[in-house]
Amino acid sequence: MTEASPTPPEPLSPDGGARHLADDASSGIDTALAERGESAGAAGPEAEPTEEEKAAAAAKRAKAETIGRYVAMFVMPVLMVGMMIWGYLFAMHNPTPHNMPVVVAGAEASSLSQSIESSDPDAVEATTADSAEEARRQVVDREVSAAVVVDGKTATIYTAGSAGATQASTVTRLVTPSLIEAGLTMKSEDLVPLPDSDPAGLGAMFMATALVMAGYLPLSITLSNAPTLMRFRRFVPLLAGWSALVAALTWLVTGPILGVVPSSDAWAVLGIAALGVFAIGSVQLFFTRIMGPMAVLVAMFLLMVLGMPASNLSISMYTAPPFYVFLHSFLPTPAIGEAMRSVLYFGGNGAWPHLMVLIIGAVAGLGLTLLLDAVKRRKNPNPGLVRVNMPSLHGGPRPKSRFWRYASLIFFPFAMVTLMLSCMLGAMYSPTPRDMPVAVVGATTEQAQQAVDGMNEQMGDMFDLRVVEDSNEARALVEDREVVGAFVLPSQENPQATVITNQSAGSSAAQTITRVFDQVAQAQKLEVVNDDVAPLPERDSMGSVSLYVAMGWIMAGFMIIVVGANAAPASRPLRKLLPIVAVYSVAMSALVWLIADPFTGSVDGHFWQLLGTGAVVTFCVAMFATVLERLIGLLAIIPVVGVLMFLGVPSSGGALSIYMEPELFRGLHAWLPMPAAVEAVRSILYFGSDTLGTSLLCAIAWGAASLVLVAIIDKLKPVRTTSPNIMVPPLGSETVHFRELAEQEAATAAAEEHDDAASGSEGGPGAAGKELVNA
Repeated sequence: MTEASPTPPEPLSPDGGARHLADDASSGIDTALAERGESAGAAGPEAEPTEEEKAAAAAKRAKAETIGRYVAMFVMPVLMVGMMIWGYLFAMHNPTPHNMPVVVAGAEASSLSQSIESSDPDAVEATTADSAEEARRQVVDREVSAAVVVDGKTATIYTAGSAGATQASTVTRLVTPSLIEAGLTMKSEDLVPLPDSDPAGLGAMFMATALVMAGYLPLSITLSNAPTLMRFRRFVPLLAGWSALVAALTWLVTGPILGVVPSSDAWAVLGIAALGVFAIGSVQLFFTRIMGPMAVLVAMFLLMVLGMPASNLSISMYTAPPFYVFLHSFLPTPAIGEAMRSVLYFGGNGAWPHLMVLIIGAVAGLGLTLLLDAVKRRKNPNPGLVRVNMPSLHGGPRPKSRFWRYASLIFFPFAMVTLMLSCMLGAMYSPTPRDMPVAVVGATTEQAQQAVDGMNEQMGDMFDLRVVEDSNEARALVEDREVVGAFVLPSQENPQATVITNQSAGSSAAQTITRVFDQVAQAQKLEVVNDDVAPLPERDSMGSVSLYVAMGWIMAGFMIIVVGANAAPASRPLRKLLPIVAVYSVAMSALVWLIADPFTGSVDGHFWQLLGTGAVVTFCVAMFATVLERLIGLLAIIPVVGVLMFLGVPSSGGALSIYMEPELFRGLHAWLPMPAAVEAVRSILYFGSDTLGTSLLCAIAWGAASLVLVAIIDKLKPVRTTSPNIMVPPLGSETVHFRELAEQEAATAAAEEHDDAASGSEGGPGAAGKELVNA
């Protein structure tokens, strides 16, 4: 069983960063005005700008800010979606072994190691060991991917399935030809098999992903909504408490609820989880000090775009591009994942080097932050007030109560981590066939029915075995994806048993069918041949390209709404939003195609089909996101990502066959946008667009229904087009400037009184006035 493709974590809410980017657009005008004022003061009263000049300058500043906000509305989704999809497609669309370490021991070890390495010098790096015991130790310590021990005419291939199922199968395939050429009889032994509680080895991967999210997700949002919490003295104890809370949540879901983590590993898992979140949060604090809310992009790049392929969790790091092996040694995502793997599968062996990476990162992050804060205070001991970029998470007025403001900050990342662990890990940690449809063909229908009855007694409900009359009909059913595979019994015309699969329709299902029914044939001492009606091309050897392309469309759809509502609230009225989203959908669909085809080579052609389908899916997803954003503001990310990603990815069949997951996800397959997008890409790339119409109808239904709901909501609830300006003391200041607060508060009150009288309603122009918060 190959490991499921990694599920990229949901992109963070970038609203604060986008608004930060938009605000910078007018900073040059502000600077110019300040310099003009200084020059005017030096020249005398007669140089004071006229009212007309002031009005013109204000108009330029407003225009620049408007342009900046609309630019930010597009830039942030492009960067986030582009980074994520490029990173995953580049690293994982065609895993190719390189320098995979193998050790050889026993008779003629030196010559055999040379033979293994010379068979494919780029793929294998073979060495020798003095003894079989030493070779096996290197496998258990994960110093090598496999060991070959020769004893007489027998060669035993030792692997560690817990170090990665794909790694074990890949290295076995690489060394087998040399062993056959040497005339050796082969045996295989798994020195560290995966436990029954985590048979696919996905526990460490999904826990690492969730913990990485918990480490960087809250910081940009907190900086944008409650920047005073980011002061060092407040942040460090809050981060420690948050780390402990997330660690407890991780153990609760993976231990008592799912049973992935045994109780004997509870304290170790709690410790690694807490340390991992704390270390990532500490480093991200430093990046946030430098880049503000835009630091979310740095986190996504290091932790997800680079960190996940380098983690050695979803694919072997020796099958990703070579520089990921270097990244594996110091990035926090691999450190958390390997430490978890060491505890869960290897009794803690090898965990300390990875824990030291996290400890050093935490110390460095906090130390650099302290140093930077000290430098800033020395340069500017009395900084002015700063604006809160994202006043409210729920789309309404900013809560007056600190409790509710802070509770919403905790709820947002807490819900995301919970969904990641419960939905994603819960769906895929124990892949077991359930009612997987398979056609069975015999020499006669009676023979086929007898075979079905016998296999049902042995296999239970693993397969939904269906008798068909002949192999041509069975093959057609497999080609049309009405069944996952077919098993053809021998006959006079065909003395061999045949297993028919469709790899392009789902790699994990095809592998399962092949493995199980090959064993059935061998148990009956039948020769067996395999017939793949649609083999995957080399550029998509894992069958994950359809998932990543669809993910790009889905992410692009909801990102434009989340970013735009906060960076450019003037775009929210439907008459403005529809043309913006329409143009954006086409542009983002083109970007995803550029990444998939010319940039990474994971797709070959199909431009117009992918462009049109991607534009439709992106637009319809954007309308769905708009419904929830209208109702609950930024917090809409939770249900949007929950439905589209956390439920959508498992039910799509893109990472794991839906027939190997709980029944819920099989039921969702026909209804959710993500499965529709994945099936659309598969149909375009591999099946002549045969089911594209059905997939498009599903997406269009979501878009049309959502558009109607948005129109109804807008009739009942006025659309907010502005955001309040809330001023707080800056991060580096421990004092509140009461005089400045009083002056601005008086000016703000007068402006709000005038604007409220003009607008007569909350959310009108008066909402743009400044609210001063003594934090």
